[in-house]
Amino acid sequence: MFTKILIANRGEIACRVIKTAQKLGISTVAVYSEADKDARHVELADEAVLLGPAPSRESYLVADKIIAAAKATGAQAIHPGYGFLSENEDFARRVEEEGITFIGPKHYSIAAMGDKIASKKLAKEANVNTIPGYNEPILSPESAVEIAKGIGYPVMIKASAGGGGKGLRVAFNDKDCFEGFTSCRNEARNSFGDDRVFMEKFVEEPRHIEIQVLGDSQGNVVYLHERECSIQRRHQKVIEEAPSPFISQATRKAMGEQAVALAKAVKYQSAGTVEFVVGKDQSFYFLEMNTRLQVEHPVTECITGVDLVEQMIRVAAGESLPFKQEEIKREGWAIECRINAEDPFRNFLPSTGRLVKYQPPETSMEQAASERFGVRVDTGVYEGGEIPMFYDSMIAKLIVHGQDRAEAIAKMREALNGFVIRGISSNIPFQSALLAHPDFGSGNFNTGFIAQHYGGGFKAEDVVHEDPGFLVALAGFIRRKAREREAGITGQLPGHEVKIEHDYVALVNEGAGRHQRHALHIDEFVGNLGEAHVRVGGNSYRIVSTSRLNDIRIAGTVNGRPFTAQAERGTAKNPLAYRIQHNGLAIEVTVLSPRAAELHALMPFKAPPDTSKFLLSPMPGLLVQIAAAPGQTVQAGERLAVIEAMKMENILVAERDVKIAEVLAKTGESLSVDQPILRFE
Repeated sequence: MFTKILIANRGEIACRVIKTAQKLGISTVAVYSEADKDARHVELADEAVLLGPAPSRESYLVADKIIAAAKATGAQAIHPGYGFLSENEDFARRVEEEGITFIGPKHYSIAAMGDKIASKKLAKEANVNTIPGYNEPILSPESAVEIAKGIGYPVMIKASAGGGGKGLRVAFNDKDCFEGFTSCRNEARNSFGDDRVFMEKFVEEPRHIEIQVLGDSQGNVVYLHERECSIQRRHQKVIEEAPSPFISQATRKAMGEQAVALAKAVKYQSAGTVEFVVGKDQSFYFLEMNTRLQVEHPVTECITGVDLVEQMIRVAAGESLPFKQEEIKREGWAIECRINAEDPFRNFLPSTGRLVKYQPPETSMEQAASERFGVRVDTGVYEGGEIPMFYDSMIAKLIVHGQDRAEAIAKMREALNGFVIRGISSNIPFQSALLAHPDFGSGNFNTGFIAQHYGGGFKAEDVVHEDPGFLVALAGFIRRKAREREAGITGQLPGHEVKIEHDYVALVNEGAGRHQRHALHIDEFVGNLGEAHVRVGGNSYRIVSTSRLNDIRIAGTVNGRPFTAQAERGTAKNPLAYRIQHNGLAIEVTVLSPRAAELHALMPFKAPPDTSKFLLSPMPGLLVQIAAAPGQTVQAGERLAVIEAMKMENILVAERDVKIAEVLAKTGESLSVDQPILRFE
C-alpha cells in the first residue's frame, strides 16, 4: 500500500479523496492555484504545493507541474479526481513513465474510451447496444445537415472529446443542425483542444442511466448497480439517485453485464462508469464510458456500502477486488443534489463571491461509506471562503440515504431546508421545487423534465408550497418571541414597559410597493418551552421551537410535525422585515401591530431607477468580448457582449433593436453584478 499520494484536483473531490486516504493511513499532498491558497483541500492535506496562477490552464491542467510536485514531495501515486486531467491519456501515461502510480485506469483504457467515436466502435465489437449515428468526424456544417437528414431528426451533435455537458447540442431541424455544429465545434476546441464532432440519433423521452463498474489488475470486473441521472439542465446533472425508479431487474442485469463486457474489452482497472440512454420501452444504448470517478459516486456508495475511492487506491496498489458480483448488495435508496453557486431566478447565472454564511445540515454519514441511512455533505468550501470565477460552480453535494425512495425524498427536502448559504446565490430553491414536483415523486420523468416544466426559466411562482400560511405563522411566532424577550429587559420606565400583544398584521411583500395582508392572533407562550398558538386567517398553527432568535436555522414542530426552516431579521430595503424560507419558498414579511400597519399603508413607494438604456452585467465574470461599437445599430437577438464565468461562456444579446451610445467597460475587465457595459441611445 502507498504511504503518500498526491491529489491532482481541487474542491470537494480533493477533500473526498483526502478523507479516504486518512482512513487508510496514507499521507496526502494537495496542489493548488493562487486562487485556492486558502482552500479547504489545502488545509486538510498533510502537504501542499503551489502550481501557479488561477486559470486552470496555468495550474491544474499543467501536467509537468503536477508530476514535479509529486516527485518533490515523494508521492508514490497520483489521484486525479474528476475533471481537469482525470481522463487525459497523455497525463496517465507520463505519470506511469515517471515511476508514479496513476490511481485510475491505464492510459490505453482511457484512450479507448476517451474518444467517443472510437468507444462506440469498441462497444459495438463487445456486443454492447449502440445508438444509430455517424461515427466519423464531421468536417463542415453543410455535411452535418446532410448527415442529420440521413439519420433523421432529432439528432445529437457531440464533441468527440466532450464531457460535462460541453460540446453537445440537440438539433430538431436543418437550422439547429447548422448552428449547433458550429457552436459545438468551437466549444469543443476551446474546452478540450479537439474540435472533432460526430452525430447520433436522439432518443426521444430518454432516461440517462449509468452503471458503476470496478475492475482490478487481475482481470476481475464487477458492476455496482445503476444510477439514474435524468434530471438535467442543459445536459448538466442536477439530481442523481440510486437505484433507478424506472428500470426492471432484468434491464438492470442486462445493462450491468454489458457494462462489464465493455470494461473487460478495454482491460479496465479502477472505478469507471458506463453511461446508457434508456427509452421508454427500456431499450438501452451505450452513450460513453467515463474513465474516472463520477461526481455522483456517493449514491452508489450509500446503497452498496462500498468506498469507491478506497477501491481505486487498493486496485492501483495491485490488490484484487474483495468481492464478487453476487456479493454486491443493494440496500435502500440514495439521492444526491448538486448545490451550485448560481441564481435560479436569474436564469441560473453564476454567482461568485464570499460565503458570508455556510452552515450545511447536520450530517450522520461519513464520506467513506461507513454509516448508512442518514445525511452526508461532500464539500470543499467553508464559511468565509471565496467561490472563485475560474472553476466550476459546485459548492457542495448533499446526499441522503433512506430505506426507500419516499423516505429519501423526505430526508432530502428537510436537509435542503437546513442548508444555510449566504453571500452568494445557490440553486437550493430549484432543487426544492424539483423534489416537490409530483412527476418527480412518482418517477415519471426523463432527461427533458426540466426543459418541459421550466422551459421559460425558473420563477418564484414555480415554487409551490403546500401551506404558505405556515411561513407567515412562523414570522409571527418569531416576532412574538422577540417581544417577549424585550418585555423582560430590566430598567424599563414604569408605565412605558414593552407590552406583549396578541394581535398583529403580517405584510408579505409582493414587490412594486404591494403587500398581502394577514391578520395574526398569537396566544400566550406555555412556560419556557418556546411554544405559541398562531392563527393566520382560518388556520391555526401550534409551533414549538427552542431555537435562538439569532439562529438562521429554525427547528421545531408545527402541529406536532417536525420542521426545519430559515429565518432572518432585516433585508437590504427593510430592516424590520423577516425573510422566511421553507421547502424552497422564501417570503419577505413584516409583522406589525395593527396601528403600525395602518401607518405603513400611508408610506409612499419609491420606484427603482430606470436602467432600460443600459446593458448591465447579469453576473460577476470576465468581459471577454464587446460585440458592438458606439453609433452602431443592433437588432433584437444580436450579440452585444460575452462574459466568461465558471468555465462557461455567457452571451448577452439585445432584447430589442437598439443604437449604441457609449461603451462603459473594457475587454478583459472583471465585472460585478449589474455593472454597466453599454449605454443605448
